[in-house]
Amino acid sequence: MALLRSLLFAAIFYPLTVLAVLIAFPVTLAGPHLLRSYAIGWTRLHSWCCRVLLGIRLRVEGTVPSGPVIIASKHQSMYETLELLSMLGKPAVVFKRELGEIPGWGHIARIYGAIPVDRSGSARALRAMLKAGRAAIEEGRGILIFPEGTRVPPGEHPPLRAGFAGLYKALGLPVVAVAVDSGRVFPRSGFIRRPGVVTFRFADPLPPGLPRPEIEAAVHERINALDA
Repeated sequence: MALLRSLLFAAIFYPLTVLAVLIAFPVTLAGPHLLRSYAIGWTRLHSWCCRVLLGIRLRVEGTVPSGPVIIASKHQSMYETLELLSMLGKPAVVFKRELGEIPGWGHIARIYGAIPVDRSGSARALRAMLKAGRAAIEEGRGILIFPEGTRVPPGEHPPLRAGFAGLYKALGLPVVAVAVDSGRVFPRSGFIRRPGVVTFRFADPLPPGLPRPEIEAAVHERINALDA
């Protein structure tokens, strides 16, 4: 049954996503506000496909933040990337620079207001990231970052990437850490997705201005709380 569900999901969601990306090009001409609303419509398509076709439901624990705040989330699959976009109300998303170089997709991401990060950690890359982050704050948007830098299987807890600490220090925003256990039902690799419940656990906000070792340790503990 899981295989049949996964085939049905792939047959419906991915072709519709290709169509959505093609339509997004003319939408970008109307500016970022319309594009962000359009993107939320795409995330809701994903939610429907996951819920109805895959049998995946989500459970939210804690308070979903709003306004200018850094949301630091565990990253186990594509699932939380799209669900958090919808939940958080069009946040600016920090994504690896290589994705921004994909023809077409990179242009759409820039118009949306996503924030590219260079994993080399160069000063120039950090300045560009901070400039984009401040622009998001001026618009009253939150900033979504996956501080471990990539999707990891359940049970793996890599250290946080340097970009998170730089963003936290420079922007002076509180941080809300989010633990996610999506990898159990929607793994990062493989084709089969399984029905079940994905939990999003929003921790209490951490204040700005904490020393780097303290904020990194606190965020690392909280985003991995569901693996305890």
